[in-house]
Amino acid sequence: MDILRYVAFSTDPHGGNPAGVVLDAAGIDEATMAATAAEVGYSETAFAVPRADGTLDIRYFSPQIEVPFCGHATIATAVAHAHRHGVGDLLLRTKAGPVPVTTSTLPDGTVVATLVSVEPRDEEIAEDDLAELLAALGWSADDLDPALPPRAAYGGAWHPVIAAATRERLAELDYDMAALGELMARRDWATVALVHRESETVFHARNPFPPGGVFEDPATGAAAAAFGGYLRSHGLVDLPATLTIHQGVDMGRPSLLTVGVPAQRSSGIQVTGTAVPIG
Repeated sequence: MDILRYVAFSTDPHGGNPAGVVLDAAGIDEATMAATAAEVGYSETAFAVPRADGTLDIRYFSPQIEVPFCGHATIATAVAHAHRHGVGDLLLRTKAGPVPVTTSTLPDGTVVATLVSVEPRDEEIAEDDLAELLAALGWSADDLDPALPPRAAYGGAWHPVIAAATRERLAELDYDMAALGELMARRDWATVALVHRESETVFHARNPFPPGGVFEDPATGAAAAAFGGYLRSHGLVDLPATLTIHQGVDMGRPSLLTVGVPAQRSSGIQVTGTAVPIG
């Protein structure tokens, strides 16, 4: 098994979100994928199986669970594929549905990738679940930004969106990992999208990922896609929009995610980022 290691959403191997990438996982069973992801230890490892039509079947494993879709590992896989086969269009067949990705080369030689999510949607968070979620985070209702109401948002995986009223509240992340992980497992939530709005189109984000055995994700493309759909669904951004999301700063792994939100409500959300090999 040829396991590649890439950082997504950064051009610095010491920033961004690390992902394992296996470009040809043909013949590897699920148990081996899960064990390999646990051994690699990154928040996600992607296992791709090339098909005769040029598309890739792909699965994503954290150290503890499989998730239906992972944005940063998709960006890492697309860039790794481009390094080996050249830039262009690629279709990934995920458990959440087909995800097209386009790669191109910047003037400095860095490869950048743009994925288009499955159709996003969102739903209310039950009052009891929200209270349990805030208690696990150690947050109160006064910590929330009333302009961005809590919702569970989907762009290939489910993420509760919780908006902090201040950047200082977002910076202070110290939560009950066991309690939050148990709630998230019950509700099939992948990560919690904690966000703070700096300006109309600039956001800061942090993403606890206890179901996967990860205290915090440095860059979460799936949550960024879900968040873009949430903003569009509730008229919280002028359309079409290009959002900038800063993530990983508070944990020393700065990441930059660019999110394109088309005006058409049924369209997938575009998430763009760079990726570079580690070591």
